[in-house]
Amino acid sequence: MSNNKGKVIVIGAGIAGLSTAYYLVKDGWEVCILEKSDGLDNCSYGNAGMIVPSHFTPLAAPGIVAQGVKWMLNSKSPFYVRPTLNLSLIDWGLKFLQHANQKHVNRQAEAIRDLNLSSSKLYDELASQEGFDFELRQNGIMMLYKSKEVEHEERELAERAQQLGLDVELYDKDGIQALEPNLRMDTLGGILYKSDGIMYPPKLMSALTEYLKKHGVAFHYQCTVTGFTFSGNKVTEVRTSGGQYKADEIVITGGATLPILTTKLGIKTPLMPGKGYSFMYNPESETSMIHAALLLEARVAVTPMNNQIRFSGTMELGPANDRIYTNRVKGIVESIPKYFPDLQVDYPDDVWFGYRPCSPDGLPYLGRIKKYSNLSIAGGGGMMGLSLGPAYGKAISNLLSGGAPDTDIAGFAPDRFN
Repeated sequence: MSNNKGKVIVIGAGIAGLSTAYYLVKDGWEVCILEKSDGLDNCSYGNAGMIVPSHFTPLAAPGIVAQGVKWMLNSKSPFYVRPTLNLSLIDWGLKFLQHANQKHVNRQAEAIRDLNLSSSKLYDELASQEGFDFELRQNGIMMLYKSKEVEHEERELAERAQQLGLDVELYDKDGIQALEPNLRMDTLGGILYKSDGIMYPPKLMSALTEYLKKHGVAFHYQCTVTGFTFSGNKVTEVRTSGGQYKADEIVITGGATLPILTTKLGIKTPLMPGKGYSFMYNPESETSMIHAALLLEARVAVTPMNNQIRFSGTMELGPANDRIYTNRVKGIVESIPKYFPDLQVDYPDDVWFGYRPCSPDGLPYLGRIKKYSNLSIAGGGGMMGLSLGPAYGKAISNLLSGGAPDTDIAGFAPDRFN
């Protein structure tokens, strides 16, 4: 492919990095990707595989603080802040408290919705291309609840979703059961967000990687960024454990490690790694689950993929480590039969974990940086990272080519905390 727009270095080979490279290549740029690992262990592989226009409420929402304090007393709860005297966690927590209010939620709901809907359309386009079979199912996600309290909250949220133009249907116990004739459910009822979808992340990631390699993108794995070289207001070089790389434009998409990279540039992008766990389950019989589900009280995601079911959940905030806290996984396992009595799931042999990059205001970091004329950032999507991947890539590609993003990203300015 002939490139004439110039060269771009993309840092990170997760969904944001690969999507950015994809749209840049299509737009005529020469692209090189730097990835600190082998590219097979990032959050984009083991997550719930959900496309979620339904998630128009940022993580920093009213009520989450009180709920979080309650949950902290339970080692199997879905939300946990590991007590630690870590200054960045304290700073993040204070910023989070500032944003956990209704005004913030209302101000950002439309922009988050638009970015997710735009991304969903881009996934449809991607799935129609040859070589991109990643099991895309745009048939909605069920929100299942067992308590009157959660039913009340969810119905209010569904009403807000309808005001925002999302296609939402409310069901009683029998109605939601009729959506899943092959799988007995024990719920009070549920809500189907018809605008949501699912996919199998490993297939998506390998299809994107294969496409990019075929179209001349250079991948440099096991390549850790150690610093940057500057000239005036330009970043002229990226220094890495594998040598120096020069380009006209730099895009950072480093997931939960984003602050490590931006600190080297004198830019603050506060993030906390939110550890989540997932595991695959092989149903004994042909339990053909038709829709994905979120088990609301348990905060567990249930996604049919690759002829199996992936269960994922928990949000464990604190400095990153490589420990698997078995009680948190037990919390996921024990919640499953409460909603699906016929699914007797044992503690899994193989547990995956990854880190969601959670910003303190629950919004992504997306766009150009004011301090440098050739630096952009795409990341910090929290639990929406996979959902927003293509929209990130398209927005960055538009900006680098001098156009405007498809949706309003002003509220996601990556240097808003500087």
